[in-house]
Amino acid sequence: MTAEDLLAGLDPEQRKAAETLLGPVCLLAGAGTGKTRAITHRIAYGVASGVYPPGRVMALTFTTRAAGELRSRLRALGAAGVQARTFHSAALSQLSYFWPQVVGGTLPRVLDSKARLLAQAAESVHVNVDTAALRDIAAEIEWRKVSGVSLDEYERRAETRPLPNGVDAPRAVAIQRAYEELKDARRQLDFEDVLLATIGMIEEEPRVAQHVREQYRFFVVDEYQDVSPLQNQLLAAWMGDHRDLCVVGDASQTIYSFAGAKADYLLDFGARHPDAEVIRLERNYRSVPAVIAVANRLMRDRPGALTLLPAGAEGPPMSDASSVELAGYPTEPAEARSIADAIAERIAAGERPRDIAVLYRINSQSAGFETALAERDVAYTVRGSARFFERREVKEALMMLRAAALTQSQDPLFKTVSDVLRSLGWSQQPPETRGAVRERWDSLDTLMSLAEEAEAGTTLPQFVEDLAERQAAQHEPTVDAVTLATFHSAKGLEWDTVYLAGVSEGYLPIGYARTPEAVEEERRLLYVGITRARSTLRLSWAAVGPHRAAPRERSRFLTELGTSIPDAAARVLA
Repeated sequence: MTAEDLLAGLDPEQRKAAETLLGPVCLLAGAGTGKTRAITHRIAYGVASGVYPPGRVMALTFTTRAAGELRSRLRALGAAGVQARTFHSAALSQLSYFWPQVVGGTLPRVLDSKARLLAQAAESVHVNVDTAALRDIAAEIEWRKVSGVSLDEYERRAETRPLPNGVDAPRAVAIQRAYEELKDARRQLDFEDVLLATIGMIEEEPRVAQHVREQYRFFVVDEYQDVSPLQNQLLAAWMGDHRDLCVVGDASQTIYSFAGAKADYLLDFGARHPDAEVIRLERNYRSVPAVIAVANRLMRDRPGALTLLPAGAEGPPMSDASSVELAGYPTEPAEARSIADAIAERIAAGERPRDIAVLYRINSQSAGFETALAERDVAYTVRGSARFFERREVKEALMMLRAAALTQSQDPLFKTVSDVLRSLGWSQQPPETRGAVRERWDSLDTLMSLAEEAEAGTTLPQFVEDLAERQAAQHEPTVDAVTLATFHSAKGLEWDTVYLAGVSEGYLPIGYARTPEAVEEERRLLYVGITRARSTLRLSWAAVGPHRAAPRERSRFLTELGTSIPDAAARVLA
């Protein structure tokens, strides 16, 4: 494949991106605009034209799946020698190479998970915490380190952080200090330490810096809106005085701010590099015009938002308005059943299950769709989390419910199930926090809702038997299957038909999104969900969730969208 062949088929903006090989370059690439095609053809064109020695190019992204896709595309384009890696894998490779030379001995063991060490740290400072709380404290450690916040500074800020229930700021700090001490004493590193140690070696050891900067001269960073302060610091250390950096991103898809990601680096790139070439990719090749129109309306006037343009579609943007609909339901189970019916009809009409997805905000919402699809013999797969009945807290609850069923209690089903779930940490009101503690509560709350929806007179043994039948029916599909996924885990994917479920206050935005910044992140999450759809988009909400006396409101985002989404009149609430 010649250099000119690599430019054939690119649109004018993609071609400009591919031909701009040197200096700082910023590609502002909207959803569905072919950014991966643009950057892989840019790299391959640089190699084919002789500007890039392949061994001196580093393409960086955030997941091993994305890195693997970059590598396979580059191989197909004749640029197999280019390194395409995550920040962590690139740093770990360098650290493993330089550690024996600089420090001596072998590299300390890198922890697969913080959980066990954190549990030991909590025990050493006499703090009682469950597994879910430990996962949330692990997330706090990750946020602190990637944000460049020292433990002393974290101690001053801990009172304002979203900590697990039962863990106050002093206890959270004590556990983290004990964790760091144990880790150091055992010569272990966590994933964030890998980045920190690599930066330290480059900045403190001139020969390491020289070696790294001679090896890599040209950098490409995909999904730059998701970069953290720590990753940006590592990128700066790798580059030194080099200026050949291409960053690619979309501020409207920044959905990991809670983990330390900052879109500021993308939005301020031109200010930091006054001579940068800034190229906007806004031709959307994925979605029909109606989907694009809804996405644009949602992000209208937001900082850094791109205006997507239908590529190759004629006529007014709403000419295919039936491609997008809104439906309302009296309850969440009714919503799940209706969506499952619609999916079954689509499959019967010839649509492939793999081309259909149901997206939702939190993991526990999958349970209703798992059940409804299984009842209709529709194969499905749950992406990004353990299936409902495989979650640890659900298994614990089922075990305790089976034990309770053996006591032949005469108490009403509601009371017995409630007592069991309370012993596992469930309460009527959700915890005011995000993360594993909230996810655990959501799972237990789903079981509580199943008990409340049981027919009058159902006994505990009958309820337990019903749960066992639900569990047995939900076999893992081995072939073509509908995807169930959270909005977060759907990032980077696309389907012909997408159902966005639970677009109501409390889910989108999530209940704990109390600040304007947090609500805007929820808006961007909905934008990501909308832009996953190629041809058909169905948004829905339910007036009543699990055992909720107070009705839910449709999401404020739907109110903003107004008449840009037609109601599916047969199903919408009065």
